[in-house]
Amino acid sequence: MSEEVTPYETFGGEPVIRALCARFYALMDTLPEAAECRAVHPPDLSRAEQKLYEYLTGWLGGPPLYTDKYGHPRLRMRHFVAPIGKAEIEGWLACFHIAWAEIIPPSPLADTILEKVDALGWHMENQPAVDA
Repeated sequence: MSEEVTPYETFGGEPVIRALCARFYALMDTLPEAAECRAVHPPDLSRAEQKLYEYLTGWLGGPPLYTDKYGHPRLRMRHFVAPIGKAEIEGWLACFHIAWAEIIPPSPLADTILEKVDALGWHMENQPAVDA
């Protein structure tokens, strides 16, 4: 009986996921297109970075760090305290896409995971679109 290798293992485990999260939040602090997303975060991003690391670790098939600490993710509910509209989502996804491209080698698996991240990002929307 062979065990299937998880995306977490395929991508390189803890050091790679930590690097991804660190790069993601560094980008959030510097990319102009992430300004609206950055504005709904606290001044110190270290806790958010740690939580993203814990979440992605389990979500990608590694140890269930996030659920062991906090229970079911309930991501949309947990993020409802922050206004998340199109600009915040696009900024978040811009940071994630850049960090992902810099840290995770291209592959069909990487593309599939990124598609799921995109869908999850848009699922977080809790502000109605404003008509221009």
